[in-house]
Amino acid sequence: MIIDADAHVVETEHTWDYLDASEKQFRPQLFQSADNPNAQYWFLDGKPIGFRAPTLTEQELIALSKQTGRDLKTAPEARELRDVELRLRHMDKLGIDVQVLFNTLWIARVADKAEAEIALCASWNRWMADVWKRGNNRLRWSCVVPAMTLSEALQQMRFAKGNGAIAVSLRPFEDDKHLADPYFYPIYEEATRLNMAIAIHISNGSPRLLDQFKPRYDKMGGFAQFRIPTVITCLSLMMSDLPRLFPQLRWAFVEASAQWVPWVVKEATRRSGTAGFPDNPLKRFRIYVTTETNDDFEFVLKYAGEDNLVIGTDYGHTDASSEVDAIDIFRANPAVADSIKKKILEDNPRALYGI
Repeated sequence: MIIDADAHVVETEHTWDYLDASEKQFRPQLFQSADNPNAQYWFLDGKPIGFRAPTLTEQELIALSKQTGRDLKTAPEARELRDVELRLRHMDKLGIDVQVLFNTLWIARVADKAEAEIALCASWNRWMADVWKRGNNRLRWSCVVPAMTLSEALQQMRFAKGNGAIAVSLRPFEDDKHLADPYFYPIYEEATRLNMAIAIHISNGSPRLLDQFKPRYDKMGGFAQFRIPTVITCLSLMMSDLPRLFPQLRWAFVEASAQWVPWVVKEATRRSGTAGFPDNPLKRFRIYVTTETNDDFEFVLKYAGEDNLVIGTDYGHTDASSEVDAIDIFRANPAVADSIKKKILEDNPRALYGI
């Protein structure tokens, strides 16, 4: 079983058809930029919310693929899951048995009001539950939760678990709170009970940090806004009491590559001292990291070990992490032994996501 550990769905107007009748005031509206036809934005209460991937034409995707040297081509009906069968057929072509779906919108803050966050999370989770039922159990997913209202977050986790979800998506920062904050302990307790992983996909729920790290003088994109918080959170996890308090909980750090793992492992080891700190903290603390095809596998494996790396395509997006044929490229890599490839493509994601 070949598992794509990081694939996406791009939200559409249909996503919000799952809102309850009493929640229609929270329905986001999609607007297109007058200056750039590829740029679209979700608005709620007159304010832009979340993140919307660029809407490139087939010709533009082909041109961008040539420019980057990475295959970025996906059909809009497939990446938006308007046609589930088309998505499954494309997976067959790519040699992928199961994709783990992550949201696009929640990469940035979605709502200022708790009741709006509850409604939007519930609609998205119901949408994914419907997709899973039509996907022959091949489209598993990571649910979104209203972090401002923990009691509702737990309820939505239970619904998601019963409808194909295998992980809980959390952002490194939620406003002024970091994921090591005891505030999130009830989510960790419930995820342990439900046998769901905690997935920290590159994202940032702090508007202040997003603005502070917004690239103003360079072209580094979302590196500081989204990737760096993910790396910080992994180090924080290793240095915190979380592995001791939740020893059965599995953690995924998604879409930041794995090239930073040696740096973080060495930092954690040096800061903790040699006494008692594990030789392989990723394995000991049940931490899994998505790798990319251009990672230095010999170097990364030395610090990550063979049992805690997975790989994803970032299907549906066109950023620096995206590579639709990443699975095929990785399978053809002569520098990685076949036994390790099997672990990264099947054994490790099975263990991470409980598949």
